Amino acid sequence: MTFDAITNLLVKIIDVMVVWLLLYYILKNVRKNVKMLLLFKGITILILLKIVSGIFNLVTVGYLLDYIITWGPLAIIVVFQPEIRNVLEYLGRTQLLGRHKVLTVDERERVVYEITNALDYLKKSRIGALIVLERDNSLNDYIEKSKKLYADISSDLLISIFFPNNPLHDGGVIIQGDKITSAGAVFPTSDNLKISKRLGTRHRAALGISETGDCIALIVSEETGRVSIAMNGELNYNLTLDEVKMTLLEELRPKKMIFVDEEEENDENSASV
Repeated sequence: MTFDAITNLLVKIIDVMVVWLLLYYILKNVRKNVKMLLLFKGITILILLKIVSGIFNLVTVGYLLDYIITWGPLAIIVVFQPEIRNVLEYLGRTQLLGRHKVLTVDERERVVYEITNALDYLKKSRIGALIVLERDNSLNDYIEKSKKLYADISSDLLISIFFPNNPLHDGGVIIQGDKITSAGAVFPTSDNLKISKRLGTRHRAALGISETGDCIALIVSEETGRVSIAMNGELNYNLTLDEVKMTLLEELRPKKMIFVDEEEENDENSASV
């Protein structure tokens, strides 16, 4: 095989990989967005109708579908501009080098300990709170518009931020690694129609920010004191502190560590067999 043939093959492989990567991000966003999901279903129906019109020689239907397909992309860009912008923002927030900081085992345990201690106090005192932990997708857009702190994480600081009459207690706190980066952050609220109407702004904001990236959002209800977690566009409501602790320890694990643990577990299973 010549050098030119190898080069052409590599170019074709890269071309296919880029297309599949774009499809992956689009479908991932479609799954979390109700409007985009309806759009995807509508496009699928139009494609099926086009195929049927070609098979049965439906001239009028085929003509109308050709007209829709020709001008449809422009209409989609105009009507679904906010959703398309969200997809592009999601791509822009993805950090090529991974999360802000990979925590060691001791750092991860300390971060989870301080957060759960703060949640325990806020829960018992029924003080509303919203804490967002950054992972691989950057939250710098929201940090820039909030009050920057960059302080060591501690339960006392978290409690004081959300204490009533504090100017920052209505917004959210953003944590990067083992630092409280900012407070008073404002996040987009989710427009998911499946959300219970009983949930307030904090829960909708937590769900909204979890729909745009891979962050972890912790919520304390001001009315009930219940603690919830929003991840990947899903809300886990009314969790115990032990459940929150186990979830955080698992979700904040470095990816390499997860792979290593899985390999060790597989080795142990094969050895036992």
